[in-house]
Amino acid sequence: MRYELSDYEWTAIKPMLPNKPRGVRRVNDRRVLNGNFWVLRSGAPWRDLPENYGPRTTCYNRFVRWRRAGVWDRIMEARATAHDKAVQMIDTSIVRVHQHGACIAGNREQQMGRSRGGLTSKVHAVVDANGLPVRVGLSPGEAHDNRLCPVLLAGLLPKTMVLADRGYNADWIRTLVSEQGAWANIPPKRNRRDPICFSPYLYRSRNIVERFFNKIKQCRRIATRYDKIAANYLAFIKLASIRIWLRAYESTP
Repeated sequence: MRYELSDYEWTAIKPMLPNKPRGVRRVNDRRVLNGNFWVLRSGAPWRDLPENYGPRTTCYNRFVRWRRAGVWDRIMEARATAHDKAVQMIDTSIVRVHQHGACIAGNREQQMGRSRGGLTSKVHAVVDANGLPVRVGLSPGEAHDNRLCPVLLAGLLPKTMVLADRGYNADWIRTLVSEQGAWANIPPKRNRRDPICFSPYLYRSRNIVERFFNKIKQCRRIATRYDKIAANYLAFIKLASIRIWLRAYESTP
């Protein structure tokens, strides 16, 4: 099938999945994962899951159970340990919330905000020089781009270069980066009075993070938010990020 895991991808993920050798024999984990990736890529509701992936309730329940158990977090963290630590790029991308995903009363608690385009969420991401995701986050759509900087830019190594657009041109962000021994290459705003060190040549590479958003938005479950629960939507973003890492490893000679 089109969206299914290759043998290499399955071999890389299998050891990190919960193992339950006893009890009632359950649906094959690989088949369930293939069902999760089918929903991720197609954007279809869980109830439309093809029968060859097993019961839709099983695929959904295991997706949520593994999310709660931190499985997606552990797999992504394990993949991201190999990222290029010399350069980090941070940016955000707006996603519209479908009417089926609106929580109405609980929008704020589920990272949905009202902007000119209606209900939206904002995806935050840090990628390395190869466009591979290091950290991802979620906030309401009207929140400022730098809202998650304290979390996403934590743990920088000395001499790391951080690339970001003018939306991140704040003194506290530069201080946050410099305190870790890293350097923020961020273009100054036109009204900035104090001179700063900025390289337009190095800044040209920042489009790599834009390409990352283009890749994950090829997954229709991410391009439009259908999930009412923010944790589930973020889990899909991490699932797409894991797929990008796996394919990067697979294509490495």
